[in-house]
Amino acid sequence: MKPPHCARGHTLVEFLIAMTLGLIVSAGAVSLYTAQRNAFVQASNTSRIRETGLTALMLIGQQLQMAGFVPADVVGYNAAPALFGCSGGRPIGADDSLACSTLSNGSDGVAIRYVADVVSTWASSSGQVTDCVGQAVKSSVAVLGDQGAPVVNRYFANVSGSTGEPELYCVGSGNAGSAQPLVEGVERVRLRYWLDGAADTVDASAVSADQWTNVVAVDVCVLVRGAPQGQRSKYVDCDGVSTLGTDLRPRQVFSRRVALRDRVAGSS
Repeated sequence: MKPPHCARGHTLVEFLIAMTLGLIVSAGAVSLYTAQRNAFVQASNTSRIRETGLTALMLIGQQLQMAGFVPADVVGYNAAPALFGCSGGRPIGADDSLACSTLSNGSDGVAIRYVADVVSTWASSSGQVTDCVGQAVKSSVAVLGDQGAPVVNRYFANVSGSTGEPELYCVGSGNAGSAQPLVEGVERVRLRYWLDGAADTVDASAVSADQWTNVVAVDVCVLVRGAPQGQRSKYVDCDGVSTLGTDLRPRQVFSRRVALRDRVAGSS
């Protein structure tokens, strides 16, 4: 006779081994996913910081290259100095009598003057010249007529009162009382000026009122911060000092030297 068939189940040891193997596989999959996600977030953050920094340099640089520009068909126009800068502050006041107002974030500011026409700037829907944020600017100078309009664009970085994020701002002649955000993430702007014949750059605070016409180039540096990450990180600021961040946001500086086209030709 055949022995009776007995049902055999898994022992507790076999169950524990299977559960342990399953947990190891699951933990490995979760760890791999987390590592890949963190790498993606970090790469996206780095890319966003770089895009912000280069955009800010481009916007400020393009305007600095326009400083002092007057169209060839405009005659008899006596313009104020092409630049006016502030150390740790922003330009305020009337276009022809600018002053500085301190910024809590220590950002520098600069006012850039030139005469715009529909060739050197984008024309508005009504055919007028535009300022740094695309606002139409009407000429208040009779000698210019329909040939152009004086433009003063004021750049600085500050913290947004609505979002709490640092941004690059511009106040244009089209709406002189309103600062418009351009690029989010710009924590500070650092500006140093090259005077004609000088051996080194100086801050705006070291440039006297009658020396602004002698500025031939500007060193522009922007400090950009990214989204929070898992740890504090070091960065080199615009003065070349290695600094440990006070929060979990990574930071990076971007810089360039911009020559004032209407001053370089006659400089030494």
